[in-house]
Amino acid sequence: MIAYFLLASLIGWADRIEYSFLNGVVLAIGVCMAIAHYKRVRHDRMPYLHGFGTGIITAAVASLVFGLFLIAYMVINPNFVEQLRAQDLFGFDLSVTIAFLAVLLQGVMSGVIISLIAMQYFKSPDHKPLEQLD
Repeated sequence: MIAYFLLASLIGWADRIEYSFLNGVVLAIGVCMAIAHYKRVRHDRMPYLHGFGTGIITAAVASLVFGLFLIAYMVINPNFVEQLRAQDLFGFDLSVTIAFLAVLLQGVMSGVIISLIAMQYFKSPDHKPLEQLD
């Protein structure tokens, strides 16, 4: 998500909220990769709740790291905060703390939903992660 954000900053998309949905795609890929890795490590015997928890923890850690990065970015580039305030996206004065909490909440909630959906696929004993297919 950090790499996508930096790329979006270079292109000029960082202040366009409609492009932030791609963070969800990046998060979904990361959660699915984490669950698949966990299943491989467990020799294809993964309890449902362990896989579900792996996805949630992955999303929470990724969101926390991205939120901390966003705080650092806002401190380094205060113009970014002003651009968001000018658009009045949130209907109130946007602060760094509120932006951090919004990123964290959105990431964790998305992670729960993504993990729930992904586990419908990974719970099957017939599913083999792609690296193990012969």
